[in-house]
Amino acid sequence: MRRHPIIFGLLLLVIVGILFFLVISLMAFFTEGRKIISLKDQVGVVIIKGVIGKSREIIDQLDKYGEDDDIKAVVLRIDSPGGAVVPSQEIYDKVLQLKKKKKVFTSMGSVAASGGYYIACASDKIVANPGTITGSIGVIIQFPQAKELLKKIGLKSTVIKHGKYKDIGSPSRDMTSDERLLMQGVVDDIYDQFVEAVSLNRNIPKKKIEALADGRIFSGRQALNLGLVDYVGNMEYTIDLAARLSGIKGKPEVVYPKKRRLGLLRYLVKEIVSTVSREFREEETGIQYIYTN
Repeated sequence: MRRHPIIFGLLLLVIVGILFFLVISLMAFFTEGRKIISLKDQVGVVIIKGVIGKSREIIDQLDKYGEDDDIKAVVLRIDSPGGAVVPSQEIYDKVLQLKKKKKVFTSMGSVAASGGYYIACASDKIVANPGTITGSIGVIIQFPQAKELLKKIGLKSTVIKHGKYKDIGSPSRDMTSDERLLMQGVVDDIYDQFVEAVSLNRNIPKKKIEALADGRIFSGRQALNLGLVDYVGNMEYTIDLAARLSGIKGKPEVVYPKKRRLGLLRYLVKEIVSTVSREFREEETGIQYIYTN
């Protein structure tokens, strides 16, 4: 049977179109949504938002940018009151490693305090908005106390332990003076690590940092006058600064992390967990670099 040339041509066109779509989709998947071909130098943006509770996702993004030759500079967009000590330190260390390959800049949002500022001070340059809440250099650890409540409801706690300090911070009893002294020593050491990091990276004498590191906060403009940040400006200003100081000519292409698509159930669970986390933040017992307002 003779084939109709028009129908055959249309069918061939559809098949070619489908194959082209599949190829593009696969390439987009394996390049995580970035442009396959770029003729411009790029600035990669890493977003650090909210309470810092883990570091893996941020570290992975920093590693990817570090290995990408098209990305000439990285901008950290920090909008965080801080959080747990170890994740903050892990991200800080990764930023220091990344600086050996390319320049890193920080753009501060509404708040970049405590652990958020700890991370920021590892970058080459820090840019704050005039009203950014920053500083809060200090360490805090909190233990919930439920002894009186347990007494009212007639609930007792029996502890069997090996080690004098094994149940330190127990909510069922008061902390002893020895336990308080021990915990204060741990907090003081972690505080000293924070002060040393700021002093080293900001090139400010440790004694001067200690005078500011009592947990107080500063506006972005105050922080500039104290030498805690380098410039006052917004995110766009930071990207332009990163491009200029990294030798990028013209307007750079800005690359953002690929957003994860959550199903409805995962989204609802995430929102519930986030809400519960906010409600119970005051009861967290881990040692933290965090600004609590």
